[in-house]
Amino acid sequence: MTNLDLLQSRAKALQLNGLLANWPQAAAAGWVQQLIEWEEAERARRSLERRVRDARIGRFKPVCDFDWTWPKRCDRTTFEALMTLDFLKDATNALLVGPNGVGKSTLARNLAHHALVHGHTVLFTSAGQLLGELAALDSDSALRRRLRHYAAPALLLIDEVGYLSYSNRHADLLFELISRRYEQRSTVVTTNRPFAEWRDVFPNAACVVSMVDRLMHNAEIVAIDGESYRVKEALERTEQRAKQRRGGK
Repeated sequence: MTNLDLLQSRAKALQLNGLLANWPQAAAAGWVQQLIEWEEAERARRSLERRVRDARIGRFKPVCDFDWTWPKRCDRTTFEALMTLDFLKDATNALLVGPNGVGKSTLARNLAHHALVHGHTVLFTSAGQLLGELAALDSDSALRRRLRHYAAPALLLIDEVGYLSYSNRHADLLFELISRRYEQRSTVVTTNRPFAEWRDVFPNAACVVSMVDRLMHNAEIVAIDGESYRVKEALERTEQRAKQRRGGK
């Protein structure tokens, strides 16, 4: 296939019908390659912009600014392996486990953004928002539609499991969602609770053991331990302000 044939195929993929209708003249003019490259780049930019907006990642600190020396323990090697996105090929889950403020959500958001940049569909939500929304739906058809919405992305990130306690209905809904995605698409969960304590998150729910089993099956686990980085930053800001006030006197 010649270079012009390749360019024509790219123009067909972009559905540039006006250009294709006048292909002999356009190809002879010498500017068709640049035009196609511009169109491809602009569509890629718009696609990424739309997917980032729909993913609802929010603001986050880039992983290049993450202080890996702060946690007492952090499985950086496993996280960097996740950033290759190979786990998406096998629909493997990823679990980020550690106490409050050690950077679980920051790492999860970076993972989400990296997947978006590489063309994957992504959705980021907190456990509270997800389960509150699903539990509030008052018809089976609306619930089925919303479950399909959360089951569809190549990567679903559920943040902050363990910060609140939930009813049996919430547990059943989360189990249903995880079961729909099980071995089909990857799910990332951040939690401040060891999985042995998830019975406290979903008291009396019969599905907890099965839920954890599906999440952990062949999952990559990033364990983080240490003091809250947010508290550290707050103390540093307070100290800096105190110095500024003393210097102003």
